Amino acid sequence: MSKRAELALVFTLDFITLNGAFAAYFWFRIRSGLFNFAIEPEFLLPMFAIYVFWLAVFGLFGLYRSWYAQSRLDEMFTLVRATLVGALILFFLIFIDDESASSEASARWLIVGYWFLVFALVTSGRMVVRFLQKHLLESGIGQRNTIIVGFTKKARDLADMVLTYPALGYHPKGFVVVHEEEGAKTKETEYRGLPALGRVRQLPTIIRDHGIQEVLIGLDSTEHDELLEIIKYCNGYDVGMKIIPDLYDIVSGQARVSSIYGFPLMEVMPELMKPWESAMKRLIDIMVALLILAAVSPLWLLVALAIRLDSRGPVFYRQERVGKNGAIFNMLKFRSMVADAEKKSGPVWAEKNDPRVTRIGNIIRRIHLDEVPQFINVLVGDMSLVGPRPERPHFVEKLSKQIPLYRRRLRVRPGITGWAQVKHKYDQSVEDVKTKVKYDFFYIENMSWRMDMKILFNTLYVMLRGKGHA
Repeated sequence: MSKRAELALVFTLDFITLNGAFAAYFWFRIRSGLFNFAIEPEFLLPMFAIYVFWLAVFGLFGLYRSWYAQSRLDEMFTLVRATLVGALILFFLIFIDDESASSEASARWLIVGYWFLVFALVTSGRMVVRFLQKHLLESGIGQRNTIIVGFTKKARDLADMVLTYPALGYHPKGFVVVHEEEGAKTKETEYRGLPALGRVRQLPTIIRDHGIQEVLIGLDSTEHDELLEIIKYCNGYDVGMKIIPDLYDIVSGQARVSSIYGFPLMEVMPELMKPWESAMKRLIDIMVALLILAAVSPLWLLVALAIRLDSRGPVFYRQERVGKNGAIFNMLKFRSMVADAEKKSGPVWAEKNDPRVTRIGNIIRRIHLDEVPQFINVLVGDMSLVGPRPERPHFVEKLSKQIPLYRRRLRVRPGITGWAQVKHKYDQSVEDVKTKVKYDFFYIENMSWRMDMKILFNTLYVMLRGKGHA
């Protein structure tokens, strides 16, 4: 079952079960005759509003991400938390003011009954999805293309486990040899029908050619250099990376391990933001983008006119940039340089007091007005308000070879501003980029909507002081 099909089925069953729970509650409360009402309340409008409310709650708790290889018990516990929180919110917003309840005690029992209905029905629906999903996976339908990095006994044991339990959702394509391991020494090129596809340095090609979605690492977590090399080549691609943790890692608490069928796997570089924080970040992006675009719309005509009168060329400047997971998009800016500024030089970084900057461009760059059209990129989802600055494909390829793990920046949406922009100047050399990459990594490791607010306020302070780069 694909992610899209899984999501569609989950949404359909949630629609049935959530509205079924409301219908049962409505019948008991309104139609059973146990409570008196002067006027019978509406049915369809409240049902729709409460259904949308539950969708929002489930989304914030991460119940619409893929659970295909997660513990059913973990999903059930998440449902318990989500439905409890949702039921309590509804109780305080709606049921606490319901004068039809004969006493506070009866009101409490009613909300408990409603919560139980929601939890029982939604959980039943989810279990139907997981049961169907498990049988599809066991039949080889919907499995994710997987490679196993390593060719040692540990990697082969990992392959045995994946092949023994197809319900894990992994469809192994083969092995990637790390160094002169057992398989390489004995000239073996396959194990249980799985071929050795190549070496670690060939990972990008292997990922692209075989449509790889999961990378399972069959190495010891103490092999730091090899692990960093693997991460370096996988960064920038939309693949999950997992490694079997050492016993010491588990006992010492250094590894947070998920286990299905007694099969332990540790996520390498997992998403650090919780689902509700990711939703909050995206909501803030949309709200601020709409607000800024509406607020500065009267200035657009003046800026456009000034740019056209100052120098020949288009008002807007479109440039290819690399976004999340390596996606290419066109970033919009007000043109602040002469037309065809890189026609002779090719792709180069802007310099301080760059002679290519026009008179009007110098002004709008100082107050960051040239960045305003990028809020359109934010609105359509190419960018975020806060994140690593998007770089051009030419420089991404160049810097990926010079800076270890540079592509890790591509795991998140690029931003109009970021921690690196607040803490460091514009890129003028590879050394500047190396310094800013450290700040980008710090941001990625500590992502939160609170940190985004801090960066936005710092950026606003810089703009008000007119300290932008000219």
